[in-house]
Amino acid sequence: MNFVQKGSRSRNRRVSNVRHRRQQHLLDVKVRSRRVTQHRIRRVLVVLSRVVLLAGLCGAVYVGGREAAKRLFFENRDYQLKTIELQTDGTLQREHVLKIADLQEGENIFSVNLARVHDRIQRLPQVDEVQVVRKLPTEIDIRVVERKPVAWITSDKEISDPFVSDAAFLVDARGVLMREKKLLPEYLGLPLILGFSSESLEAGKVVESPEVKTALELLRLSTRSFMQMRFQIREISISRNYCLLVTDKNHTRVTFGLNDLETQLQRLEQFLVYCDDSKQELETVNLLVQRNIPVTFATPPAAVINDTIEPPVEPRILKAIPVHSPAKTAASPAKARASSTPIAKAIPTQRQRKD
Repeated sequence: MNFVQKGSRSRNRRVSNVRHRRQQHLLDVKVRSRRVTQHRIRRVLVVLSRVVLLAGLCGAVYVGGREAAKRLFFENRDYQLKTIELQTDGTLQREHVLKIADLQEGENIFSVNLARVHDRIQRLPQVDEVQVVRKLPTEIDIRVVERKPVAWITSDKEISDPFVSDAAFLVDARGVLMREKKLLPEYLGLPLILGFSSESLEAGKVVESPEVKTALELLRLSTRSFMQMRFQIREISISRNYCLLVTDKNHTRVTFGLNDLETQLQRLEQFLVYCDDSKQELETVNLLVQRNIPVTFATPPAAVINDTIEPPVEPRILKAIPVHSPAKTAASPAKARASSTPIAKAIPTQRQRKD
């Protein structure tokens, strides 16, 4: 009986101690970590293989598509550029535009970079807007809107002819400077802005001077119906920093302030209406002053009486008197009869004046 109890106790007793159980736990942990690591490695390999496969597939599609596009489009003679249509509303020459755009006939139409062509043409100082269109299979159309010059501008205080001066530039309403290779006759009638010295003048540059901007604004406002016919600006001097000295086609000199141009033009319009009603010519007016505006009128030329004109000369009257030729001794009867005929000779006489 005691033996049986001892046996049962021996079967229920734990064989391993704490140290043994701890080692067993460590072994189990290592086995599980190895399995997890192997599983992760398998997953990484699977993902990596899929990425490599996808990249290879994309590369094959890209290479194949590029080769197909090369053969179907870029090396296809059916898409060879044959026509370059250029339309412009100004003086730009076709050869100059195509040279700047680096565009020529004979190249493949798909090899032309339209954005680059657009940017190169847009850099020209004369160009305001440009549009480049590709028309398959063999044509490219270019539409150019050129800047419209509104005046000449120079740093000189006096200039006789801006057409032949190297110091004169054309300027548009936005203040962009231009130098045209082909000068049109209508450029001769453009007003001249003198005395600009705050910046260096260079083609393609935008003038930032407030005086020039005010002068351009004055030109824009003066193109209204009445002012355009009655007050046509020829010169604007900006040599003074506080005002504009303006001369019109009738040599009227007007001083404008740099602010509130519309009000000053309204005052000038009133003076011009007064001059038209009173038959006078306006010589100078200073619009800087708001009250008691200084105004001078041109003095009309005095009538000239010329007393040195001689009376009209009457035409001379010719009077015929007979003249006899001397008789000859040995003359035939026929000659005698012929010689007996009187011959008339004209001598000048003067008509008697009647008192």
